[in-house]
Amino acid sequence: MAVLAGCRIFSQAFRCQPNSLDGVGRLQDAVNHALANKIQYVRSATHGGTRQYSSDSKSGDDLIVRYLDDEDSGIVVFGLNRPKAKNAISKNLVNMMADAVESVKKNNKVRSVIVCSMVPGIFCAGADLKERAKMHQSEVGPFVSKARALISELGNLPMPTIAAIDGAALGGGLEMALACDIRIAAHSAKMGLTETKLGIIPGAGGTQRLPRAIGVARAKELMFAARAVDGAEALSLGLVSYSMEQNKSGDAAYLRALDLAREFNPQGPIAIRMAKLAINQGMEVDLKTGLAIEEACYSQVIPTKDRLEGLAAFKEKRPPRFKGE
Repeated sequence: MAVLAGCRIFSQAFRCQPNSLDGVGRLQDAVNHALANKIQYVRSATHGGTRQYSSDSKSGDDLIVRYLDDEDSGIVVFGLNRPKAKNAISKNLVNMMADAVESVKKNNKVRSVIVCSMVPGIFCAGADLKERAKMHQSEVGPFVSKARALISELGNLPMPTIAAIDGAALGGGLEMALACDIRIAAHSAKMGLTETKLGIIPGAGGTQRLPRAIGVARAKELMFAARAVDGAEALSLGLVSYSMEQNKSGDAAYLRALDLAREFNPQGPIAIRMAKLAINQGMEVDLKTGLAIEEACYSQVIPTKDRLEGLAAFKEKRPPRFKGE
């Protein structure tokens, strides 16, 4: 009975939604709301070896946002850039990332987002403990809540997100990477939720996302021991999808992430967003409700011009030219 009620809720959420990228954001909000209602009901969810960018950014910014161009148009790179602080998560970095996430969320031309580091040998060392030490106790809770909300918003972006981990990703740095759809690391990168050695626990989703990625027992072991793993072990655990031999320029994971984003770029953008939505929401519910979510997402691609373009391109034996319509 609860499953049937959940299915009806999802059907209502998807009814009369716009069949274009303009409607995907509203559609995702509708599904999130439907999922919350359902759960409440049940309980009472590079080109070659160089990076090419469309424009320059200020090198002193804590976050450098790049919109790639030419055939890589649609790929956006978030570059963490706090070399003196090992890209530690500060108030300013949280604010800048929140603005960047909100900007790409509303941009229908964005096909994928890569989160990487502009600082050699480091991805993100976690919270800025020097800044944290200067905070009044009353400031800590709200700051952690804002950082948690940022990482959740990163995880909720409708387009694919890839974390390129070319150096250490510890604490909040790994939590940021865990919020991405796909993680790629260099063999030499170190990754871990090491908060227990500071007498605290992960506060930005780590206790929830790491077990979902590698299993409960392994996640507990790593967190209880405050242990970091390298790229090869992370690959064996399922924490990352690829582990790369680091190159001389120190961006092997980024280059692999860029290759992967290039694989995503030619595919139907509405289809990719609907696939991501169906997977993400379906993993939080029972199978029957998950299948109802898939059906609802599938119904959104049927009336699109992109679907007709895909059929025409197949018939004419040519690459499709998707427009997100």
